[in-house]
Amino acid sequence: MIKKALENLKITALNQMQNAALEAAKKGDVVLLSPTGSGKTLGFLLPLLSILDPAIPTVQVLILVPSRELAIQIEQVFKAIASGFKVNVCYGGHPVKIERNNLSQPPAVLIGTPGRIGHHLRRESFSTDTIHTLILDEFDKALEFGFQEDMTYIIRQLPNLKKRILTSATKMTEIPSFTGISHPIEVDFLQNKTNTPDLKLKAVISDAADKLDTLFSLLCKIGDKATLVFCNHRDAVERISDLLWDRGIVHDIFHGKMEQEDRERALLKFRNGSHHLLITTDLASRGLDIPEIEYVVHYQLPHNEETFLHRNGRTARMNAKGTSYLILSEDEKLPWLKDSPEIEELPEDLTLPKPSPWATLYIAAGKKDKINKVDIVGLLLQKGELAKEDLGLIEVLDHSSYAAVKRNRIEQLVNLLKAEKIKNKKVKIEISR
Repeated sequence: MIKKALENLKITALNQMQNAALEAAKKGDVVLLSPTGSGKTLGFLLPLLSILDPAIPTVQVLILVPSRELAIQIEQVFKAIASGFKVNVCYGGHPVKIERNNLSQPPAVLIGTPGRIGHHLRRESFSTDTIHTLILDEFDKALEFGFQEDMTYIIRQLPNLKKRILTSATKMTEIPSFTGISHPIEVDFLQNKTNTPDLKLKAVISDAADKLDTLFSLLCKIGDKATLVFCNHRDAVERISDLLWDRGIVHDIFHGKMEQEDRERALLKFRNGSHHLLITTDLASRGLDIPEIEYVVHYQLPHNEETFLHRNGRTARMNAKGTSYLILSEDEKLPWLKDSPEIEELPEDLTLPKPSPWATLYIAAGKKDKINKVDIVGLLLQKGELAKEDLGLIEVLDHSSYAAVKRNRIEQLVNLLKAEKIKNKKVKIEISR
């Protein structure tokens, strides 16, 4: 079954950490410690394939995560495994009505944030009697976000647990007793050399008053490569964004106070290459499905070493290389850096980064409307007269879908599709703004 799952995922072999997690899960409770970006999700999903029972019509596995983005990401990976078992997600900002409808025909695997799962348990939206496995993913982050009370309540409602798997990107001095984990098998790859990222650290020296000019120059030097710029507060994200737009740098933003739909769209456009640049808070430092980021920029320095590591963990993932830039004043130092980073000189002559060759098409129909990727590909290639190479990443959400389309073809495409239907239904199709 695992062999088939890897074929579906187009993965030839598991890494050392994933193999160790798979073996440990056969023997008992597991604490899985491994850096961000090392593939922990498969480390805890693949063991489920041997313990899920198709004869049980109710929830068997509960996965608690600290953020809605992480919940969606795990759901996507589990669906890509194509095990035949149903999976659903529950999280704040997602309509409760849709979730209750989903739970009326319970999934085998339920993924959710503690607040929303607790909400459903208080309203008895699903039975916990058949839940035999609990996974606490990014557990340290869940504690940091203040979910201890919700998690304590939820775990008390699980009378028949046989297995607990806790994952974390940082080591804890002790595991809180409310988890119910005792004598776990620890799989610790935090210091593993094979997981050490190929990351270059560089510093750009700047006076505080010139910091935005410095960022602008640096982004011009980086050009059209995938880049995350980290700030400590959402106000800084908004302020920097306004100033960069004024200077003609195309980008998107991501922070916790944005509407859920706007957050999802920002990540989606970053994933599909419509935007190369994302200005964000530390919300994007962990648990998000945004692969192949080449550059991380610390516009504001993080408050601690752990956050610094997680930010840098967004680049140089798995076997890739990456560069992390620190914007520092002349006398500024990071206490946890053993070696001084290489100083980067910025060019005098600046050239604005080229806009992405991709743009995003919005289709007002999704999974709940019985629309899938095959339907969208058929529509865009046949009725929209697109060539295969003009079509990029397609993502189908509950009530909407998005497709990356070559920018020079998208307006013509929208005109061609004005009168077309999907599954005999007229739906709005437009360029996503």
